[in-house]
Amino acid sequence: MNYRLVAKYLGHFTIAISGMMIVSVLWALYYMEGWQSLFDIMQAIVLGLAIGGLLTFLGRNASNQLFQREALALVGLGWLLIAAIGALPYWTTGLLDPVDAYFESMSGFTTTGSTVLVDIEATPKSILFWRSFTHWLGGMGIIVLFIAVLPYLGAGGKQLFRSESPGPDPRGLSPRIKDTASILWKIYLGLTLIQTALLFTAGMSLFNALCHTFGTLATGGFSPRAESIGSYNSSFIDGIIIVFMILAGTNFSLYFVMLRGNWKALFQDTEWRVYVGILLAATILITVNLMGIQAPTAPDSAAQTPSLDYGWMHAFRMASFQVVSIMTTTGYSTDNSEIWPLFSRALLVVLMFVGGCAGSTGGGLKVVRFIILLKLAHNQLQRTFRPKTVRPLRINGQVVGTEVQKTVLNFFVLYMMIFAFGTLYMSFLGLPLQTAFTSVAATLNNIGPGLEHVGAVENFAFIPASGKIFLSLCMAMGRLELFSICVLFIPSFWKHS
Repeated sequence: MNYRLVAKYLGHFTIAISGMMIVSVLWALYYMEGWQSLFDIMQAIVLGLAIGGLLTFLGRNASNQLFQREALALVGLGWLLIAAIGALPYWTTGLLDPVDAYFESMSGFTTTGSTVLVDIEATPKSILFWRSFTHWLGGMGIIVLFIAVLPYLGAGGKQLFRSESPGPDPRGLSPRIKDTASILWKIYLGLTLIQTALLFTAGMSLFNALCHTFGTLATGGFSPRAESIGSYNSSFIDGIIIVFMILAGTNFSLYFVMLRGNWKALFQDTEWRVYVGILLAATILITVNLMGIQAPTAPDSAAQTPSLDYGWMHAFRMASFQVVSIMTTTGYSTDNSEIWPLFSRALLVVLMFVGGCAGSTGGGLKVVRFIILLKLAHNQLQRTFRPKTVRPLRINGQVVGTEVQKTVLNFFVLYMMIFAFGTLYMSFLGLPLQTAFTSVAATLNNIGPGLEHVGAVENFAFIPASGKIFLSLCMAMGRLELFSICVLFIPSFWKHS
């Protein structure tokens, strides 16, 4: 392990993130929040720059040759450190204690959207903007951003890109990985400008339009309004955000292919067709359920739930928004899903695990992994009565290699082990089963809200400090596809090879 090299790059990343806090200073000036607020934010910037400078000094004269081990360490430690640096404004302003500040920062950068803020609208606008801006930075990937702008990463950038990119088989758009990162960020920036303009036209202030755009395209869900998108009660705003949440949950590589002239790329992609099919099916099922159509239960049954009896237009509007928000792991809300029928809530929990497409800003297991797992199960069932049959697994007409299949299976097993342990641990801390279960699901899948005490109208402030630290780790594991964080806990990983 080249510790000097890792320290040097961590220092550069820390300096860059600290410098980006200047946007909060600008909003503090715009909203005239006072000299104390400016001083507190500047204190966070100076502290971050000092830490970055120290790390850079420790890594002086290190070689720039980056191997896979250093890349994994840099990505894993980078995200853990960047979350700590991003927590500084919450702490220096006295808004949150160190543990809560780290939780909020990690939730922002990993685009999870879980929060410990109790009175959001009383929070200074400069801090709320930083909170949403961390979403935007983390959405496409902090390391991918650095690859796009730092020329000296060279060939090592490819190792970093692979370690951070979501999905089992991220495709390259260009032979040069720096060009690929640059292309992805240009598409991301273009969508940001378009959505911000549309939300501004729909009646949002520029501040709120930017914050909600950051939360949408990063599939994060932080909102400067306590009631999230529901506070606007606008079907036009709902529609804009639904469209851009779907776009954010789509593989960004497909947009590049479309820009090159292949406008049928979306419909030719198996994963995207399944993704849209699940969204449509879930929306129809929940719409029907919200209209009061459900299986009858005994009058004294514990499972009895009140019928909301929404009109079909209102039911469709609420269902479509919440389904897209949960499956893309955005976490915005327009209605209190805690009062929905049990079937609707159960379906939302299932969608938490599905997530968006590989190569998107969405979290979850990813649609392509479910496709691979279902095809593997189907092939295995056929082998039970046709043992001599050899059927290759194909997606988009291409054979999925055995190495990718093994990686998907290993990921799924590791994911389920972490999820089971997390649920047990949160239950051990005293959380009710439904709260414990969905708190881990919400953070490991980078969704934000869960159910019961961590539902759409609640927050994570009541959870003990040790639970917040564990859930912060879950957010990082979910954002980095488990492996880049899990390897940090293997002693042999740190030994000299």
